[in-house]
Amino acid sequence: MGAVAFCASLLGSVVGAGATALLLPVLVFYFGVRDAIPILTITNLASNLGRVWFNRREISAPVVGWFSLGSIPLAIAGAMIFVLTPPVALVRVLGAFLLATVVWRRLKVEPGRIRSAKWFAPLGSVFGLLNGLLEGVGPLMAPFFLAYGLVRGAYIGTDAMATMLMQLSKLGVLGGMNAIDGQVFTAGMILVPFMIGGAFAGRKIVERISESFFTLAVDITILVAGANFLFIKQAVVESAIH
Repeated sequence: MGAVAFCASLLGSVVGAGATALLLPVLVFYFGVRDAIPILTITNLASNLGRVWFNRREISAPVVGWFSLGSIPLAIAGAMIFVLTPPVALVRVLGAFLLATVVWRRLKVEPGRIRSAKWFAPLGSVFGLLNGLLEGVGPLMAPFFLAYGLVRGAYIGTDAMATMLMQLSKLGVLGGMNAIDGQVFTAGMILVPFMIGGAFAGRKIVERISESFFTLAVDITILVAGANFLFIKQAVVESAIH
């Protein structure tokens, strides 16, 4: 799993996004969807903590505030839905989400200029629900933060802070509803250094390889995984869980 996390993070760094979407299917097949989402949330939370710290002086407080106003309540609701939803339904939702992620990336959505931070309250509601139910909505959120004029450290830090607050709310619900045990927590923390190492390696080789080739490879991988989850048989899901 460490090797998979390293490779997913490396490819994600090369193409700019997709590390979470690449790692998530493998975690689902290995741990089952009920444990895979919390593991990935813990992993991403640790990574976002680092991004927040290194870009703390450039974070846009108004954007984080308005985004969190909408995202935190919906992230809590999404996490509760996650715990109460049958695993088969979760896997199918995950499959649809992965397919939608590829379509979104290919469409290269560019919203109009966002001039008021207040618009991030309704946006936060949408992404909070998605993040509470699943994980890895960063690529979907990115165009809106960029449309507000956030670039480089301001974008990275603000996005990481907004996402981190959603993840903390989500983990609070999952922990309170006994959806996180010692194995889940340990697995999440163990994967953190592999994700960081992959991101570092990806940045070192990004100029030496064809980004278009890796982008296509990432999208094909996510499409195959998404289609598999969408049409997977119930018996297969139940056997994987047990």
